[in-house]
Amino acid sequence: MSIDKTPVTVVGLGLMGRALAGTFLRAGHPTTVWNRTAARADELVAEGARLAGSPAEAVAASPLVIVCVSDYAAVRELLEPLGDILGARVLVNLTSGTSEGARQTAEWVTRQGGSYLDGAIMAVPPAIGTAEAVLLYSGPRATFDRHEPTLRLLGAGTAYLGADHGLSSLHDVALLGAMWSVLNSFLQGVALVGTAGVDATAFAAFAGPLIGTVRDWLPDLAQQIDKRDYTARDATIGTHLGAMEHLVHESESLGVDAGLPRLLRAMADRAVADGHADSDYAALIEQFRRPGRVDR
Repeated sequence: MSIDKTPVTVVGLGLMGRALAGTFLRAGHPTTVWNRTAARADELVAEGARLAGSPAEAVAASPLVIVCVSDYAAVRELLEPLGDILGARVLVNLTSGTSEGARQTAEWVTRQGGSYLDGAIMAVPPAIGTAEAVLLYSGPRATFDRHEPTLRLLGAGTAYLGADHGLSSLHDVALLGAMWSVLNSFLQGVALVGTAGVDATAFAAFAGPLIGTVRDWLPDLAQQIDKRDYTARDATIGTHLGAMEHLVHESESLGVDAGLPRLLRAMADRAVADGHADSDYAALIEQFRRPGRVDR
């Protein structure tokens, strides 16, 4: 069997797991599936997947095993009873978790004689197998290279981050944090303009382009951070702080929750206290790099 049609097992058939297994099936890979609730495999079986009767049978069926379940504890609960069945197999864990959990799971798989890749899916299930899907992997380079053609079927944005197993989970939580920050800031804005009778659709017409503009600032911001060059390019943190005060006041006076604006102001206050009033916004990275009280 050529590497291009490597048999694959998918353990965990939630919405994402079914999308993963379906992609392998459509690409012609012999695909074995397992899920606690076997009925979730019905459509996949109808398309040609083989339903395993147990986790042990599922893992034994393929040299490449994809796991996508609720959390890392569930991964260990499923696989620890299997003993040395993992030996000579590659386990790719696409379960969401933490970098610590990824490294611990990698150590355990290695002790069983298997090889481990940790992965993060930055896509919704319908995007799997398309150009929109981004999947990040970390672990042994040779293992990734060997199975890259198969893994790349899941998304054109497949990327290898490095040998540290924790890198994919670390990127996952960091990117989700950025996503939630954008979404929450948009919702804060919707709540504010809503007090004047402006609906969310109308506000989105202005917010969307602005978010795109901010996105385009990121490469330059990143260079400033990497060089630790906080020379102000356009506006200083002191100037931003003044505008943040307006956001806090507006939220409080209109009866909109001001927790998020207060957090922003608190971070900027700390930066000013550290001598960065005249620095570029990039200098705020120094506040994020160390814990501190921001509950103002």
